[in-house]
Amino acid sequence: MGRDREHAATAEAGGRGGRLELNRPRYVTLPIILVLALIGYVYYMTIFGVIEDWLGLRTALGLGNAAIFTALAIMCLTTYAIAVIRDAGHVPSSFMPDIEDPQVVVHEIKRKIGIRASGTADSGNNSARDGDRSWELLGESQGGDLRYCQKCSHYKPPRAHHCRVCKTCVLRMDHHCVWINNCVGHANYKVFFVFMLYAVTACIHSLALFLWFVYDVLKGQIHSGGSLKTSHIIYGVLLFPLTLAVSILLGWHIYLVAHNKTTIEHYEGVRAMWLAKKSGNVYAHPYDLGIYENFIMVLGSNILCWICPTSSRSGSGLQFPSSYHSRLDTMPR
Repeated sequence: MGRDREHAATAEAGGRGGRLELNRPRYVTLPIILVLALIGYVYYMTIFGVIEDWLGLRTALGLGNAAIFTALAIMCLTTYAIAVIRDAGHVPSSFMPDIEDPQVVVHEIKRKIGIRASGTADSGNNSARDGDRSWELLGESQGGDLRYCQKCSHYKPPRAHHCRVCKTCVLRMDHHCVWINNCVGHANYKVFFVFMLYAVTACIHSLALFLWFVYDVLKGQIHSGGSLKTSHIIYGVLLFPLTLAVSILLGWHIYLVAHNKTTIEHYEGVRAMWLAKKSGNVYAHPYDLGIYENFIMVLGSNILCWICPTSSRSGSGLQFPSSYHSRLDTMPR
């Protein structure tokens, strides 16, 4: 019965063309307008402020760089629009955890310190007072309630969290992003990641062109009479911190994907690791399957499609393979 309920919830979560949908209205907010304006400004200055003034749009080099940057700008706009529009994924109303299913061996349980090196969990009173969230193997636990959302009035699967802004539980929630007026979760994390990848690539391309242009101006090597203008200086002042900011953000999410973590899980894991060490336990993130498998879980099994804004996420978001599954599969029978 429990497995039938979970299959029904999976079908509901994966229905309507494989997209997870929420009944939350979308609004064009000020941060979204700022992002679109920034993309337009960077595109205009790169094409007409740098390439045209430096290389010219009728030369092969100038036209080639303009074409490449235009393609990057289109991909930025496309992936950004999808990240704004696509729902992050919600917990189906029919979801009910099945603790008797032998395939579901890991559940997230509140008020646990960590996993001992021997594989047993510590459920002392201090951990209950600390309210820490860690991970525990079902069948070895000595207590703990399954995660239940009082606001949504249903159980939460592993890695799901309630978003106070969206007013719903989001599957594999990473964070709520004001720049897309949407949560970043199971259904739209890949497109959010790909957007950042294209944004960083476009910024680095634009920055390289800008620095090369400034170098040639200072060396007097521009025969077309091009020179630095106030607009170029303003653009450079904005482009440097923008490139640095999006590069740091992309680097952070590459780290998260490489360890199969969300932002929420990272900060919960930091505290869980500290509490586990304090109590003589060992904490390990249960969904870390290895770098290659972790990237597949987020970006899909086809490497050629990793940079495409397609929804090739793995699974329904209700269950996730864990390192404990891997250890069970490799154990001698």
